[in-house]
Amino acid sequence: MIRSQSGETRGSTGTQTDSMQGHVPRLSKVNLFTLLSLWMEVFPQDDQDCGKPVSQVKRTGLVVVGNMKIIGLHCSGDELHAGQIAVIKHGSRLKDCDLYFSRKPCSACLKMIVNAGVNRISYWPSDPEMSLQQEISSCTNNGDARLDAKAVERLKSNSRAHVCVLLQPLACYMVQFIEETSLKCDFIQKIARVQPGFTTDFFYEYRQEKIKEYETLFLISNEEMHKEILRLMGLENLCENPYFINLRQNMKELILILATVASSVPSCYGFGFYLSESQVSNDINQQSLPQEIAQHCMIQARLLAYRTEDHKIGVGAIIWAERKPSLVRCDGTGSMYFVGCGYNAFPVGSEYADFPHMDDRQKDREIRKFRYIIHAEQNALTFRCHEIKPEENTMIFVTKCPCDECVPLIKGSGIKQIYAGDVDIEKKKADISYMKFGELNGVYKYTWQENSSMTHIDKQNDYPNTSEMVLLADGLITDE
Repeated sequence: MIRSQSGETRGSTGTQTDSMQGHVPRLSKVNLFTLLSLWMEVFPQDDQDCGKPVSQVKRTGLVVVGNMKIIGLHCSGDELHAGQIAVIKHGSRLKDCDLYFSRKPCSACLKMIVNAGVNRISYWPSDPEMSLQQEISSCTNNGDARLDAKAVERLKSNSRAHVCVLLQPLACYMVQFIEETSLKCDFIQKIARVQPGFTTDFFYEYRQEKIKEYETLFLISNEEMHKEILRLMGLENLCENPYFINLRQNMKELILILATVASSVPSCYGFGFYLSESQVSNDINQQSLPQEIAQHCMIQARLLAYRTEDHKIGVGAIIWAERKPSLVRCDGTGSMYFVGCGYNAFPVGSEYADFPHMDDRQKDREIRKFRYIIHAEQNALTFRCHEIKPEENTMIFVTKCPCDECVPLIKGSGIKQIYAGDVDIEKKKADISYMKFGELNGVYKYTWQENSSMTHIDKQNDYPNTSEMVLLADGLITDE
């Protein structure tokens, strides 16, 4: 669990809803970084990447953390691995950073990031970047993966960096809590209001598909093969029970969390992030992100929301920008690059009881939280790792409609696009007002709504998985 400076456990503060009384589960930073690294591995690829022969080098996601703040989100590209991209992008700034990989990095990456002076290299304990699973399963192989695994071990043993598996069991009731709040989130609720045929059964069916997909990608189904790969990776100590059972359980629970959150922003019923009709008529040439990328980034924001310190409502925000087309793209994210992220929380360094935690139901306005809590958008802007460039298209993804306190900040920072839910537009909820969002000019607003170009019949035929869109966690800490 993450502890405060005083040693008090702070892993049970609230997020996302008031359906549960008192303290509710909170996602630890370690598990958040792990989930984001897995999610970056499935960053949508360009069409030109499809149909290529399967390589023994697996696509890898990477989260770069400096001083417990995310300063980089990367994934492998066509020519460069995630670790190599991190060195190109950050250089000497990697010194003393923690790196979270979705796979154990290969020797080509490890020697560079170790040389950069990183503090810790954590990785998901499944098939490594240089696939051992593919080599073990194949009748014909040249043994490169085994040789690479030995080289990685030798580099690790002679490194000052801490190379390890870092997994934490989820807080009690975390899985149940994320399931409940995913069903109640803005995106699912709007589908339910607009589509009479929507039922919670769809959500669970959609989630089950995602669980199968992610287990195939991130978990080795054959337990004996998994043990063999762990041995080759130098993790013999995890091959014996109860360690192996606990490891598999922790991995499955994190995959379940990822699938549940991903299902809260589904590709179904013709819903997606679209401009309002008034903005479309003002500038028909305005280009939005492809729907799959917009949804991918919104799911990142949804994951961030589970780190909130607000008991009633968790909000996550993440900022991405697009480079000029003429610039060289080496990252698997194409022209997009990470700028910053945040979630709603109290000022840095504050202790649990320093500020009020009460909401607008309290009659005494003096003990309400809204004057003290920093909003997700504000934290994303405060702790961004890149400046916002006026000549580039910068976009922010927020799990809820930005309030009147944040709208001027978003516009003033130079952000050009907002992707958000809109159920609170033009509403005033006691201390928090959402009146300015609908009137915001100069920033394009993409809200979660039906695609008006799809007929009712089309949407029903595409159920349950419409992919055609237009507009375009006291932890188990095991060291090797």
